[in-house]
Amino acid sequence: MAASNASEPVLNQIQLLVSPFYGNADFSPLVDACAQRGRLDRISLADLLRNGFVYPPYSIYDNVRLVSCGFDPGQDMFDDPAYRPMFARSLYRDEHSTTARDWAGEYHRLLCDAVSAASAGMTAPWLLQSGGKDSTSLAIAASEARPDTTCITYLGGYEEDEVASARHVARHLGLRHEVLVCDAGRAYDAYLKLLPRIPLLTADFALLSYVDMATEIARHGGDGVIDGLGSDVYLGVPATWHKYILRLLARNLCLPRFVNESAWSSRSFELSYLLSTLQMDPFERGFPGSRFTDAEVDALFGREIAQHSKARLARFIPAMAEAGDLTQQLSITLEIMTSAGGAAKGLYTGAALSLRVAYPYCDPRLWQWITGKVPPEQRMDAYKGINKVLVREHIARRFAKLPYVRVKGSFRFNLCDLARSRFEQVHEYSQRAKDVLPGACAWLEQHRHRMDNKYHASKFYLLAIVLPWIDLHARTDPRLNDPVADALLH
Repeated sequence: MAASNASEPVLNQIQLLVSPFYGNADFSPLVDACAQRGRLDRISLADLLRNGFVYPPYSIYDNVRLVSCGFDPGQDMFDDPAYRPMFARSLYRDEHSTTARDWAGEYHRLLCDAVSAASAGMTAPWLLQSGGKDSTSLAIAASEARPDTTCITYLGGYEEDEVASARHVARHLGLRHEVLVCDAGRAYDAYLKLLPRIPLLTADFALLSYVDMATEIARHGGDGVIDGLGSDVYLGVPATWHKYILRLLARNLCLPRFVNESAWSSRSFELSYLLSTLQMDPFERGFPGSRFTDAEVDALFGREIAQHSKARLARFIPAMAEAGDLTQQLSITLEIMTSAGGAAKGLYTGAALSLRVAYPYCDPRLWQWITGKVPPEQRMDAYKGINKVLVREHIARRFAKLPYVRVKGSFRFNLCDLARSRFEQVHEYSQRAKDVLPGACAWLEQHRHRMDNKYHASKFYLLAIVLPWIDLHARTDPRLNDPVADALLH
């Protein structure tokens, strides 16, 4: 941590538990911003621009560390804590069930109990229903455990429109169903309004859609959110040929600037994504989305800083090396992302809106039963290349066929529309944040006419998230521009 000026108060080192697998997050130590929040960590800002989240156990503040999935809560997160995967090894247990059991029936009972426990104290729970397997299975359990649940489906774009499927599920189960169509400007305005109350920062690509939905839920009197995140980590993600190819293409290359910025490459999302992949670390390519390359991050900061962000990978490399195959490596990747990005967007948004956010799939009884009792073949079918076999059977008992089986659903966000509708606003933030990101303004001006390409629009999204945060803290915390702290890079 950087040395403080003599006139500054000594800030406490704050360690927060933020993994839904470990229990409920408590952000109360950060309520008094002036007394407890430290300086913005520049390397964590680089993490956000490079990967969309801050590498655990770090946070956006230099005096705050986070206990997330894979870290022992008993460790001191300021003292080089060890990372040990929670779930990767459990994907291939040797034990197999020798007796016939109603696995789907047991799963249903445990999931109902998990929904009941997660929603206890909520008078008006809302279920985030994407139309995918996890949310469909949760809806089935909610119809029994919390029939007063309202389902909400977010239509962020038309590439994976599963509203019809989600509506059919909710109505068949007797649950109320609402649809919120993405309005990028409305979502961004909601984010800016919440910004002073958001305790920490992530730049997850579903953050703005989450803010949009949560704001809508609060407006309609909802006091709790049921989120289907968590099961991918222990049910497993198949190592498809697509993932193998991306891993092979990630070569840590440093391509000439004219290659990245050429007109012929900038017009194609696929080609831009390929060139970006060539410049990535194989491990980091497992994180979703299009982000800034290391060279671009250095240009944004006007100094070499990407290497300091990449150095944070070292904590996870031993676990990756011990993993038996790509499937186990993907489980580790998901573990890192689950708390730092996936759960963070919900926890931080919920804290800002005073909404409880609960994750039934992170219920200890449920995941310990699945990882300790359920045969591996009930979790993932390697021959068919599908996961969540148990979840599919659970759904099939209520619904014969749904579109999610063919097309994976997700909460999408209209990135290009955000760039079109809020470019000038973000450009103004970049001018006010020149002390921290002196190259942001130039990047925006250079790419102004390329925002119809999702590759560039996704990087605009990252700046749209990060720049207002810098501006807010520059206005409320004069220490942000301390030249001594700048030199140390925190």
